Amino acid sequence: MKEKIVLIDGCRTPFLRSETNFLNTMTYELGQLAIKGLINNSGVSPINIDSVIMGCVISTLKTSNLAREAALTAGIPYSTPCHTVSQACISANRAIATAIGEIATGQSSVVIAGGADSASETPIGYKKYMRTKLMKGTKIRSTSQMIKYALGFRLKDFLPEVPAIAEYTTERTMGEDCDIMVAKHQITREEQDLFAIRSHDNAEKAWQDGHHQNEVVAVQVDPKFKMIQKDNGIRSGSKPEKLAKLRPAFDKKHGTLTAANSSFLSDGGAVCLLMTVSKAKELNLKPKAEIIDYCFTGQRLEDELLLGPAFAMSKLLKKTKLNLKDIDVFEIHEAFAGQVLTNLKCLNDEEFCKNRLKREKTVGKIEMDKVNKWGGSLSIGHPFGATGARLLTTAANRLIEENGQYAMLSACAAGAHGHAMIIKKYEA
Repeated sequence: MKEKIVLIDGCRTPFLRSETNFLNTMTYELGQLAIKGLINNSGVSPINIDSVIMGCVISTLKTSNLAREAALTAGIPYSTPCHTVSQACISANRAIATAIGEIATGQSSVVIAGGADSASETPIGYKKYMRTKLMKGTKIRSTSQMIKYALGFRLKDFLPEVPAIAEYTTERTMGEDCDIMVAKHQITREEQDLFAIRSHDNAEKAWQDGHHQNEVVAVQVDPKFKMIQKDNGIRSGSKPEKLAKLRPAFDKKHGTLTAANSSFLSDGGAVCLLMTVSKAKELNLKPKAEIIDYCFTGQRLEDELLLGPAFAMSKLLKKTKLNLKDIDVFEIHEAFAGQVLTNLKCLNDEEFCKNRLKREKTVGKIEMDKVNKWGGSLSIGHPFGATGARLLTTAANRLIEENGQYAMLSACAAGAHGHAMIIKKYEA
């Protein structure tokens, strides 16, 4: 019998809107702050960490192996190997899955896994022909060559190239795809706005009730070293009529997605501590949850880009022989309000379940009061490489708080990927 793999704890920085208080903080530093917080909260000694795995989407050449830089500066010994993974918005989920694999195969006993991202640190470059020109400048050996070289530039050559946010295959942005999807599945603008309001109100209430404080480490960063304790994207108390006045963000003419019902660019880091039950006993650490199983899926890019949760949740429920009624807590990544609502609708749609999920009957209806009770990415924020670790940590903490047995977390990702994981409240 395989030994149980458990989650001891998770920790994250506050998730902040990009270009705000983390503007001058490098991505690896966000990972470092989360790791330091996890070590401090859990009581694990850095010398017991066998591996550090971090997810990241917006990487830079300076810190190409984000995990290594974050770990070393957080006090993890140099002898601990670290590596970085990337799978769009489920990068932290992939890091956690990799950690589980290392533990299951005996390669590691204690692993820190999660991720960090900073939209504020997005690399801005030049078009290919400009980069080629600039590289030729390194071969200049004389003043005459320099003059000739400098005169070869045009003013427009210096215009920066903003990184593409569109799918390479379809050339559509995720927002454009979501607008098409919600129209196809008949998710109204009002439904999306109400879900967004719910997310923000739930997040604020969770802060007021002291839930997020158990997951978030307060930090001080340059330039003023002001203490940052809370996510700064939460806008509770919004009225539907106010949101209804906002203009569409993607399809300007017919779209229903707006800035209010879409997640915003964010900066932050989040990590989890994973190990076997026997190792937890040896280190005198108390687990919060047992990892039951997980899966990743791929869908059609043309019309299923954001339907990963429906595919992954269905696949995992089959694999574990569980059903929706067995799940007490759901943590679903909120890329867009319409994306979550469409996935929930598809799971209870007979035609979709039969034709696309290959099921004889529907997966079923998920009770909304089980979903994202402490807020979600729409309100808390979504640093691409970190969200998966937040989902796992919150799911485990909600199980304890709500006295549930099973929790399921799920997320969509660029490239038409999906992820789902089921955990169980740990009981010795």
